[in-house]
Amino acid sequence: MKTEDFFYDLPGELIAQHPMENRDESRLMIVDKDTGFIEHKRFKDIVNYLENGDCLVLNNTRVIPARLFGHREGKDEKIEILLLNRVDKDRWTVLARPGKKVRPSNKIIFGNGLLVADVLDTEEDGTRMIEFQYDGIFEEVLDRLGEMPLPPYIKAKLEDRERYQTVYSKVVGSAAAPTAGFHFTKELLDQIRLKGIEIVFLTLHVGLGTFRPVKVENIEDHHMHSEFYELSNEAAEAINQIKESGGNIVAVGTTTTRALETIADLDGRLRAQRGWTDIFIYPGYKFKTIDGLITNFHLPESTLLMLVSALAGRENILHAYRKAIDERYRFFSFGDAMYIR
Repeated sequence: MKTEDFFYDLPGELIAQHPMENRDESRLMIVDKDTGFIEHKRFKDIVNYLENGDCLVLNNTRVIPARLFGHREGKDEKIEILLLNRVDKDRWTVLARPGKKVRPSNKIIFGNGLLVADVLDTEEDGTRMIEFQYDGIFEEVLDRLGEMPLPPYIKAKLEDRERYQTVYSKVVGSAAAPTAGFHFTKELLDQIRLKGIEIVFLTLHVGLGTFRPVKVENIEDHHMHSEFYELSNEAAEAINQIKESGGNIVAVGTTTTRALETIADLDGRLRAQRGWTDIFIYPGYKFKTIDGLITNFHLPESTLLMLVSALAGRENILHAYRKAIDERYRFFSFGDAMYIR
């Protein structure tokens, strides 16, 4: 299957630059994964499409202010560092820009020396391994100096950092947000619980590989980035029980989907687990755990678009995207939502 099979033409003005004032007032497209039938709703209507006995699984990762701006020791040029994965207490894998200016043995200075990064190594994929030096608590220093790592297609300034977090974010560690969860409010989650729907959390720390384009002609040749995940025993048992009783497992976001499908055995059963996943889901994949997916509208030719196409069929998804464009839906991270059921 070709990467170009997942191309669609999106008018630039449909790329959402700001979050909705009220999270659950974003639009919601309902797509039947078997027939392709489409309905147009508001996100708060999602409660009417979930049934007593279903299970909603959400990713409770929290985004760190992972973008840092500094300079090389003794030099004036600006260096941008983007934190990707924490290797241990003070060592991180990062993206550096401009990369040719950041070499092993360099020191990068941030905030007039409040934070200093020693560049240890250059990895095969072009990322750098760095080690930080600082006084005090790293998270407090990072919160003071860092900026939210908004996707490159968002040009507008984000006034409130919390709008690039879900209302249930808890476990610090992501370089990007699980944006399908942006539409939930605490009140909406309470309504869902009152209807008899189990809400379960897992953690998958989203990496910047989410935004990396597929550069190969054949999608089977693409290699996914790795992301850390964790599922507790309580969460695994809750999902297993609902699956066995005939309830639907609805994943909120592609990150949640990738974690669940990584952990599930061939019968769809889950167990407590933590580790790294580089699972790549594209058409032809047989889902083991999830029955439905709440997600945003994704970039053309992206691995995320390929994942949703695996669940609902490429033609159904591309037809839904054409309808979304005709109906002037808002796209990408701060955009509207789709529920594939």
